[in-house]
Amino acid sequence: MMATSSGNSSGSTQIQNSGSEEDMQVLMVVDERKRKRMQSNRESARRSRMRKQKHLDDLLAQVTQLKKENNNILNSINMTTAQYANVEANNSVLRAQMMELSQRLQSLNEILSYINSNNTNNNVNSNINGVFDDFQICSETLMNNSWNMMYVNQPIMANADMLYQY
Repeated sequence: MMATSSGNSSGSTQIQNSGSEEDMQVLMVVDERKRKRMQSNRESARRSRMRKQKHLDDLLAQVTQLKKENNNILNSINMTTAQYANVEANNSVLRAQMMELSQRLQSLNEILSYINSNNTNNNVNSNINGVFDDFQICSETLMNNSWNMMYVNQPIMANADMLYQY
């Protein structure tokens, strides 16, 4: 019996040895696969981080470009607003001058109409028309001379203390 059991034990040792070599080879293959998979995962994670970083860099560049465009648009709006305010101020001055000249013209027309209705003498009418022509020439000269127009329709500034001095 001893012989049998020793034979069996040597046979099982051989089986165990061959099994452990196969196991070792399987383990080595599994370890190699695991190592390759880990390496592949690291590479994939590295590529993913690089893509994310590139995307972030692209977004930052886009933000910078949009901020620059926004500043340009704001500058353009500010310049346009200033120009609009300047044109509006000029229009106000011109409207005021037009109203003053219209009132003067209306007054002169009323004076002429009164004089024409009261005087039937041609000499008087011709003298009045001559005066009116002189006034018209004078007003055209004033209109064409921009230095004179600067002072037309300028308000006289005074405060209460100035009024009580005299």
